[in-house]
Amino acid sequence: MFESFIAWLVVTFLLNPFGADLQSRMAAAQAPAAVVQGVTQCAAAAGPALIDRASGDPLWAISTVVGTWIGTTSPEAVLRDAAPGCGPAMAAARPFLG
Repeated sequence: MFESFIAWLVVTFLLNPFGADLQSRMAAAQAPAAVVQGVTQCAAAAGPALIDRASGDPLWAISTVVGTWIGTTSPEAVLRDAAPGCGPAMAAARPFLG
C-alpha cells in the first residue's frame, strides 16, 4: 500500500510534470525529433528506477519531489542519476532546454 502511494507520488509529481516540461521546452526551441525521442525514451526508462528508489527510500522521494517543485533540485539531474544511460540524450537536449 505504502509503495503504491510512493510510486503514485513519483509519477504524479516528478515524472509527468518533468516529461511535459521537457517536451514543451524542446518544442518551443524546435529541437530535432531525434533529440525529443531520445529524451522521451530516457524519461520512460528512468521511471521504474525512480519508483524502485523511491519505494526503498521514501525520504529521498519526498525530498526529491519537493526539491524539483521549489527549484532546488534539477529534474535533469534526477533523470541522469536514475538512468545513467540518459547522459548522452540529456547532453543532446541541453542546448534546447536553455
